[in-house]
Amino acid sequence: MLLAIFADIHANRQAFAACLEAARGRGAERLILLGDFVGYGGDPEWTVDTAIALAAQGAIAVRGNHDHAVDNPSVSMNPAAKAAIDWTRGRLDAAQRRFLAELPMTHEEEDRLYVHAEASDPKRWRYVQSAADAARSMVATPAQVSFCGHIHHPALYSMSITAKMTSFVPTSGVPVQLLKGRQWLAVAGSVGQPRDGNPAACFLTYDTQSRQLTCCRVAYDVEAAARCIRDNGLPPWLADRLSQGR
Repeated sequence: MLLAIFADIHANRQAFAACLEAARGRGAERLILLGDFVGYGGDPEWTVDTAIALAAQGAIAVRGNHDHAVDNPSVSMNPAAKAAIDWTRGRLDAAQRRFLAELPMTHEEEDRLYVHAEASDPKRWRYVQSAADAARSMVATPAQVSFCGHIHHPALYSMSITAKMTSFVPTSGVPVQLLKGRQWLAVAGSVGQPRDGNPAACFLTYDTQSRQLTCCRVAYDVEAAARCIRDNGLPPWLADRLSQGR
């Protein structure tokens, strides 16, 4: 089965729509949504409604920290993020908010784990920014392959049976074979707000039979997404950063 894994959509309608189209064009049979449907971007209603529809069709969805913050106003966030969540809170209806509030923190199936941040303590929303961070997450789960988001940078980590770590950034469009003798953690990058210097939206595909993982980058209408942020009176930096991939 070919999975398409999306993380950190952040209410970016243009990026999410482009990634969904690209994933279907690649033959994706199942969608995995790793959270942060809202925050930063200007289209939270459409994004959440799309996620609800996808989940009803069999997509797996887990909760991100921005999703969690919608019904938890005391969550600590930087001023721009807080402003976007405060605005989002007033835009979502009861059904949309209930969907976000009821999302699980993790989901496990077969040899795979899906989580927004990392597996050792998902509710702490810790970042996987190093091999040590990845190791902490991997030793907390028996899953051979874990998928996460949260840092807005694609990355791939592995651990041998002797706890030797490897890490690298996968090249877009180049499949990586996930060998069975190692444990793996794949960081999906960001659909709606990449921060690795590349403004193109990012998602992963994973073939559960061949065990090939591919990082996919998709161009989208960045200016339309930025204009939606500005038109809704959100902090201008949230719009400006989209074209910079920062």
